Amino acid sequence: MLQVIGADSIDDLFDEIPQHLRAGGLGAIPSSMTEMDVSRLLRQRADQNTSALCFLGAGAYQHHIPAAVWEITTRGEYYSAYTPYQAEASQGTLQLIYEYQSMMTALTAMDVSNASMYDGASALAEAILMAVRANRKSKSRKILIPTTVNPVYRKTSHTIVNGQQIELVDVPYDPATGTVTLELIKQQADSDITALVLQQPNFFGCLEAVDEITDWAHENNILVIALINPMAIAVLTPPGEWGNVENNKGADIACGDGQPLGAPMSAGGPYYGLLCCKQELVRQMPGRIVGRTVDLDGKEGFVLTLQAREQHIRRSKATSNICTNQGLVVTASTIYMSIMGARGLENTAAACHANNNDLVAKLTAIDGVKKAFNGAHFHETVLQLEIPAAEVLTALLKKGILGGYDLSQDYPELGAAILVCTTEMRNEDDIQSYATAMQEVFAGAGATATAMQESA
Repeated sequence: MLQVIGADSIDDLFDEIPQHLRAGGLGAIPSSMTEMDVSRLLRQRADQNTSALCFLGAGAYQHHIPAAVWEITTRGEYYSAYTPYQAEASQGTLQLIYEYQSMMTALTAMDVSNASMYDGASALAEAILMAVRANRKSKSRKILIPTTVNPVYRKTSHTIVNGQQIELVDVPYDPATGTVTLELIKQQADSDITALVLQQPNFFGCLEAVDEITDWAHENNILVIALINPMAIAVLTPPGEWGNVENNKGADIACGDGQPLGAPMSAGGPYYGLLCCKQELVRQMPGRIVGRTVDLDGKEGFVLTLQAREQHIRRSKATSNICTNQGLVVTASTIYMSIMGARGLENTAAACHANNNDLVAKLTAIDGVKKAFNGAHFHETVLQLEIPAAEVLTALLKKGILGGYDLSQDYPELGAAILVCTTEMRNEDDIQSYATAMQEVFAGAGATATAMQESA
């Protein structure tokens, strides 16, 4: 190929890149592997998966997925469909995305949904960028983001928006309730704030006072970005209805991860980000939007709409460079929501909440375990322990239980604390097994401490 194009080497193809900008040797990249070696490596990695009872949440949740969901999703006509650029050849894909958008707006009570983003964290970052573009009354480019927002989402958002002169201002939480209060928000707010992020339920599983905070934000020309768990919204007030002021009600933008809706906990993904907004902000929305129309013969059809070509050709001047969507996982979610229906989602969410109440009651009956916060919650709860969290979780895993998420690195002020989660997948026996295992861990730790004291 080099001979045909008249080049002496591969390096000649990149001679326009200045030498000082070129990377050195890629020493950290391992050498290539044969197909047999790759297969062996992947089998070894797969063997590391555990069948332990899962009480781990923190942004990825083990829900029951009806067998029909992925049986349909992986049919060839769904599995291989991807790019719907040519509407006349992509009506099935376009209709499915349209149905997804319709379901998502119904679930969130928002006006518009796009075809999806990469994941929940990048969806939040795009929502922040969207808010900065949309709120022309604000010049500060400051975003209030409570520390009750998922720490991974906060780090991702900072990475994406920091280079665009956008300031993310942390708002601390109330140590009694595990939520952000309006008073704490006001302490961080100056005369010009562009937007406020509210996660509901928040990272601790607690429920924020979204109505009161949304009303205050709108009174001060601050856009509200709702970060949601779509399963929880089946039983909580949807973001499009937050607030009590009728003529200025609801979050302006809603985002989150669609993983709870039919995506398994498969070693980190793939998941997808949901993104919805009010009608007046639709032209600031990144990514694809599918619309329904009629052709010249009056027949119904589906098309890509409001996806400006600038996203492909104007680069840094574009509204966004997000030009794709997570088609396969969105397909699974659309089928999942169709099978479950509104009642099914509501029953699932209610079972998650009930199971969490049961688990927390049993665990806090153990000496050395207590709830960290007294606020209302959904299906996750922070527990504080008298033994280092890492030791407890390691001991529980040896007993076949994924006991929760260690909060010590992200929230050191909580001390030895874990975030425990229950979904509808956990039954009474599972919960009792966890409580028994936790009791044994604390009893063992007490015996060890006594022995050490006696030997001293």
